[in-house]
Formats: sequence, structure tokens, C-alpha cells
Amino acid sequence: MRRPRRLQSEINVVPYIDVMLVLLVIFMVTAPMIQPASVDLPSVGKASQPPVAPMEVIIKADGSLSLRDRAAGGGEQSLDKADLAARIKAAQAKNPQQAVVIAGDKSVRYELVLGVMDELQRQQVAKIGLLVQPGK
Repeated sequence: MRRPRRLQSEINVVPYIDVMLVLLVIFMVTAPMIQPASVDLPSVGKASQPPVAPMEVIIKADGSLSLRDRAAGGGEQSLDKADLAARIKAAQAKNPQQAVVIAGDKSVRYELVLGVMDELQRQQVAKIGLLVQPGK
């Protein structure tokens, strides 16, 4: 006795793969020919000011303070806390976007850094940040 043959119910995917490869080749050939769209920017009467380099308050290992203004040449000037706040407020009066960063030596106590930051905040100095060195 012979068994009746069963119908095969599998899908043949080879033609689909051929079509996909042909489409891939077509897209790879036409993609470099497509020009990217250029954007026509509107013009304004006065452009915004470029960002100003921040002023650095440097707290050295012995606790002394100095100020470095990179926008004015980058020279370091030794100051005390009261003179420091006045100098920074004068710079921010000229340019409200002037930022201030505090660069404390890593051997300086955290309390000294916070003391300088607190004094600047009491004198209404805006845009204060801490300067750090990225790790390796």
C-alpha cells in the first residue's frame, strides 16, 4: 500500500531576496546623485554677540586668590575677596553675558572654594561655575 503524497506548504523566499538585492543596488547607485537641500537663512540687521571667554577665579594651594581674564589677554592678577567681586561686577556691567569660573587647586579645602562662591553670590555676581579637568 502506498501512502498518498502530501502537499508542500513552504514559501519559497529566493525571489524575494533577489528583488531586495536589486532594490539595494538601485538605492546605492542613486544615493550619491541626490543633492542635499541647501537652507537659505534669513538676514538680520544685528547678529547676536559671540560668547565671551569666561573669567577665571584661581584659588591656589596656599589659599591666595587671583583673577585671569582671557578676553583681555589672560594675565593673572592677585586679589582679595572684596576686590575680586568688584572687578567681576564691573566686567559683567560691561557685558551681561560674562561668565565666571572658579578654578580651585585640588589640594585646597572645599570650604575655601565655597567661601569664594558664596561671596560672589552675595555680591549678585551671575553665571558662576566650577572649572574641572577631565579625567583620563
